[in-house]
Amino acid sequence: MAEISNLAYVVFNASDLDAWEAFATGILGLQVGNRSAQALHLRMDEREHRLIFEHGNADDIVALGWEFDTSGELGAYVDGLRERDVQVNEADDALRRARKVERLYYCVDPIGLRHEFSYGPQQAPLSAPFHSPLLVGGGFQTGELGVGHVFVAALDAEESVRFYTEQLGLRISDYIRDSHSIPGLAIDGVFMHTRTGRHHSLATAAIPSAKKLNHLMIEVQALDDVGLAFDRVRAAQVPVIMEIGHHPNDRMLSFYVATPSGFGIEYGWGGVVIDDANWTVRNYSQLSDWGHRFALPPAQ
Repeated sequence: MAEISNLAYVVFNASDLDAWEAFATGILGLQVGNRSAQALHLRMDEREHRLIFEHGNADDIVALGWEFDTSGELGAYVDGLRERDVQVNEADDALRRARKVERLYYCVDPIGLRHEFSYGPQQAPLSAPFHSPLLVGGGFQTGELGVGHVFVAALDAEESVRFYTEQLGLRISDYIRDSHSIPGLAIDGVFMHTRTGRHHSLATAAIPSAKKLNHLMIEVQALDDVGLAFDRVRAAQVPVIMEIGHHPNDRMLSFYVATPSGFGIEYGWGGVVIDDANWTVRNYSQLSDWGHRFALPPAQ
């Protein structure tokens, strides 16, 4: 079966594109790729975009952009989805051009989140290299690992995990089952990866949430950039969700900050890359080894 290479881009609906542009460039260290009244495209590397914000009132995630290395792999994957009775549609030219890819298909998962499948991403011109004046350590960790990861809330965790693994073909990395870190809330999280091995590109759990998206994680190449970003967050008085800490499963050192849309950004360094030939799926009993102290009440 053809497999997804990586999570290449993420699409959001946002009510305040100006606030997102200021937050993304002035706090996170991203670069604007393209901006209009209806959309904001953000760069993390040599790609034309990695994060896409479309103007609207939902302030939530819209789509995950899964990438394939070749047109043949994409075609075989779409055929496989249809054989497993997944309703897959080919995108029209307008959507394909908006995503800046050569071919594009999509389906919808049990929580109503769209999954887009593509190959042939558009690169930025050599005359316009990615540059962030805020990052000191080599930029963001993207490349074949993709944009980062998302954690989405499931209505029915078993149904979602079954769809993501049996239908989409994601591989389970591990589990976190934690009933004590957040008072009154038991976490039963499932973490899943793609062929290229970022510890998880997608995670889910049945948690109370008004939004589909709990958080997006973006990773930097240098630990100093985590500390510098945390200082920028504090100086700008942006609400911190969880302070700096360390996760046991992906070994990410990170903090969580509130975005203009209300969901979280995890800003991290040091994540594991999985080699499936030497990987053992484990179950962890705590969200964090240390730190990650809640600065906002968990309900927020």
